Amino acid sequence: MKKKPVIGLVMKSLKAEFFQTMRKGALKFAAEQNNFQLITTGTNSQTEIELQIELIESLIQQKVDGLVVIPIDSKALVPVVAKAVLAGVKVVNIDIRLDEDLLQQYGIELTYVGPDNVTAAKLVGDVLAEKIGEGAKVILIEGLPVAENAQQRKQGFLKSVTEHQLDLIASEPADWETKKAEEVFSNLIYQHPDVKGVMCSNDAMALGVIKVLERKGKAGSIPVVGFDNDASIQPYLISGVMVATIDIFGSQMAVQGIEYALKIIGGLDNKGSYATDFKLIESLANL
Repeated sequence: MKKKPVIGLVMKSLKAEFFQTMRKGALKFAAEQNNFQLITTGTNSQTEIELQIELIESLIQQKVDGLVVIPIDSKALVPVVAKAVLAGVKVVNIDIRLDEDLLQQYGIELTYVGPDNVTAAKLVGDVLAEKIGEGAKVILIEGLPVAENAQQRKQGFLKSVTEHQLDLIASEPADWETKKAEEVFSNLIYQHPDVKGVMCSNDAMALGVIKVLERKGKAGSIPVVGFDNDASIQPYLISGVMVATIDIFGSQMAVQGIEYALKIIGGLDNKGSYATDFKLIESLANL
C-alpha cells in the first residue's frame, strides 16, 4: 500500500484568530480528502522567528514530504527553507512572500500563493478616506516590518493617503498584536488627539485601537479600517465603529498551498506565483 504524503503547515501565532481559522480550514480539508497526512504547527506570538525556524527544523527531521510556510520574517526564514529544499522537501510559500533575492542566492525557486496586499490595502484605505474627507489627519498602524505583507499593506495604505490627500500624522508598527497596538495607539492618540481616522494592517491590531477609542469615548467618531475579516471584529463592523476590512480567505489560501504542495510532490515544477482572492467587507452602517 502506497504511503500517504505528509504535509507540514507552518503558521505564525496560533493565538491569532486568523491562524486559528486557517488551521481549522486546513484540517477540515485534510479530513475530507484523506489522501495525505497534515501536521499543523505555529508559534505563540507573531514575532517568534527563532521558534518558527525550530519548527521547520523539526519537520525536516520528521522527513515530511511537503511544507506550506507562512514566514514571520521574509528574510530570516530563507536559510531553513533552503535547508528543507536541499533535504528533498517540497516547499510552498503562502501569504507572506519569502525574499526572492535571497532565495535566488540559494538557487531556489518556490511556488507562492497569496493575495495582492497592495491593491487590497489601497481598497480598504479608500473607504476610510472617503469617510473622513480630503486633508483629514490619519494614523497608520503597521504590521511587523520584516514581513513582506506588512510592507505591502503599508504601501497600499500610503497610495490611498496620497490619492485622497490625507494628512498622515503618524505611522508605527504594532507587530500584528492586539496588546501592542493598544499600547502604540494609546501613545499616538495622546500626541495627536485631533486624529480623524485609523488604518490598521490587520484586524487584531484594529481591536487594540478600538479598545483605546472605547476608553476615550471616541469609538464610532474616529473610524477604523482593518484587514483579515476576523470573527471578533464583526460586532464593530455591524455598529460602524469599524468601517471596513478585507477578507483574504485564510482557510482557502492554506488549502490552495496544500494542493500545490501535493501537485509538486506528484511531479509539478515548483515555481510560479498564484494570486488568491480577497474581498472588501464594508460596515452596513457605512453604506
